[in-house]
Amino acid sequence: MNLRQPNANEATGTVNRSRNVAPVSGICTRCIDGCKGSCDIWLSSFRGREVLYPGPFGEITAGADKNYPVDYSHLNIQGYATGAKGFPEDVVAGPDSAVFSSVITETEYGWDEKVKMRLPIFTGALGSTDIARNNWEHFAAGAAISGITIVCGENVCGVDPGLVLDNKGKVKESPEMDRRIGIYKKYHEGFGEMLVQLNVEDTRLGTAEYIASRHNFESIELKWGQGAKSIGGEIKVRSLERALELRKRGYIVMPDPMVPENQAAFRSGAIKEFERHSRLGFITREGFFEEIDRLRDIGFKRITLKTGAYSMVELAMALRFSAEAKIDLLTIDGASGGTGMSPWPMMNEWGIPTFYLQSLACEFAGKLVKKGYRVPDLAMAGGFSDEPGVFKALAMGSPYFRAVAMGRGLMIPGMVGKNIGKWIKEGDLPKSVSRFGTTIPEIFVCYEELKEKYGNRVNEIPPGAMGIYTYTSKFRTGLQQIMAGSRNFRISSISRKDLMALTDEAARISGIDYIMTARYDEAISQLLD
Repeated sequence: MNLRQPNANEATGTVNRSRNVAPVSGICTRCIDGCKGSCDIWLSSFRGREVLYPGPFGEITAGADKNYPVDYSHLNIQGYATGAKGFPEDVVAGPDSAVFSSVITETEYGWDEKVKMRLPIFTGALGSTDIARNNWEHFAAGAAISGITIVCGENVCGVDPGLVLDNKGKVKESPEMDRRIGIYKKYHEGFGEMLVQLNVEDTRLGTAEYIASRHNFESIELKWGQGAKSIGGEIKVRSLERALELRKRGYIVMPDPMVPENQAAFRSGAIKEFERHSRLGFITREGFFEEIDRLRDIGFKRITLKTGAYSMVELAMALRFSAEAKIDLLTIDGASGGTGMSPWPMMNEWGIPTFYLQSLACEFAGKLVKKGYRVPDLAMAGGFSDEPGVFKALAMGSPYFRAVAMGRGLMIPGMVGKNIGKWIKEGDLPKSVSRFGTTIPEIFVCYEELKEKYGNRVNEIPPGAMGIYTYTSKFRTGLQQIMAGSRNFRISSISRKDLMALTDEAARISGIDYIMTARYDEAISQLLD
C-alpha cells in the first residue's frame, strides 16, 4: 500500500516532472540533468530549510495527506428501529416525540465545576500564527455565539509586538492578549470558555500570572505537544528587526539573526525569512505536579492538558498524571493534523495516528478505572471535520470522551465568512457566493435567526463569526440526525455498541465488534427463540 508519495506535494509547492515516480523515494523514474523543476529535492537544493514548511506560510492552513491503513471510515454507525436512549424521563418516547430535533447535543467537561458547551466540539489551538491573529475576531466571536470553547494557543504574549516586560522579565503588558480576551468576553454567553495555553516560553514569561491578575481567568491549559509535531510551535519572521526582537526575548530564532553573516544574507536577499521556534518540554512526574500546584496557587480553578501523538508511554503518563492531579480535561491530539505551522515531513511521518491513539486511550482509561482511579474527561483531536467523525470518536471513546477538538474544520468557516464580508465591500463577490445573494442577510442562511436573538447588535457580529455559527448550526442538525438514527437523544447515552467495524483490522485495533458478529447472538435469538 502506497500511503504517501514523498518528494512532491502541493502543500510545499513541489511537483514531479515525470509521470512515473519511484514509490519509496518519490524521485522521478527519469531524473534528467538539466531539469528545471520542481520536486522537493530540486527546490531544496537552493532554498534549503524553507521547503520544510507548507506555504505561503501564514496565509494557508495545511493538513497531512498520508493515508493510514485504518481510520474512522472503517467504522459504521449502528441504526435501530426500537428504543430511545437518553430520552427525558417525563416524556413518553414515540413517533411524535422522538424526532431528531429533540436530540440534545450539549456536553460538559470538568472535574468539579463543569463547563457546558452547546455542541461536543471546540477549536484547536489558535496561537501566535498570522492565521490565528488575523482571524481572531471572527474565530472568537464565532465560538462564543456558537456556545463552544475556543483555545488560544501558545506564544501569544511572547510574540506580541506591543509586549512590555517588567524588571524581572515577566509580562507586564500584552495588548494582543488583551484584545483576544476582550473579543471573546464581549460575545460569551455562558457556554464554553476561552483556554489559554502555556508552553515553556509562556511559563518563563509569566503568561499565567498575567491573565489571572489582569483578566481574572479561572481556566488555563498546559501543553505537551500536538498531533502534527512534538517540537515547539513555529512562525515565520520576515524582518531582521523582528527576528532580533524575538531572539532577545529568549526565543530560538533560525537562522540566528545575531550572526553577522546571516544579517548580510538577509540584506542581500538570500535569506528571506527567519523561523521562531519554541523549546522542547521535558516532562517529569514531580515537575508536572509542581506546576499544577503553582497554577492552582495563582488562582486557576480549572486546569486542562493538551498532549500530542507521542508514544503510548507518554499517553499513559498523561492519563495517570491527569487522573492523580484531577485535571479537568485532557485533550489527546493524534497524527496527522496541523494548521500550517508544522514541518511538512513531521506532519506526515511523526506520531501515532488518531484512530490508533484513541483506541489506546480507551484501553488505558479502562485499566485506570479498574485500578480505582477516576479518569478525567477526555477530548480527541486529529483530523476531524464533520459530525459522523465526531459521533464515531464519541462512541468509540465512551464513556470517557466528552468532545472533539477541531482545527481546520472550525477555522475554515471563519475565514470563509470573513472573506464574504470583504468581497461584499469590494464589490467582488465570486459567482460561487453571489448565486445566493449579494448582501449579508441574503447570503447567510442563519442571519435572521441571529437578528432575532441579538436585535441591532447583529450588525456588530463579524461575518466570519456568522460563518462559524452557520457551520455549527449545520453540524448540530447533522449530529441530531445521526444520533436519532442510533436512538441516542443525549450525548451521554452514546456507547461503543453504536458502532461496528468494517474490517477485522479495525475491530482488532479498536475493540469494536466486527460487522458480521456485532449483535449476532441477539439477532439469532429473534429468529429462533
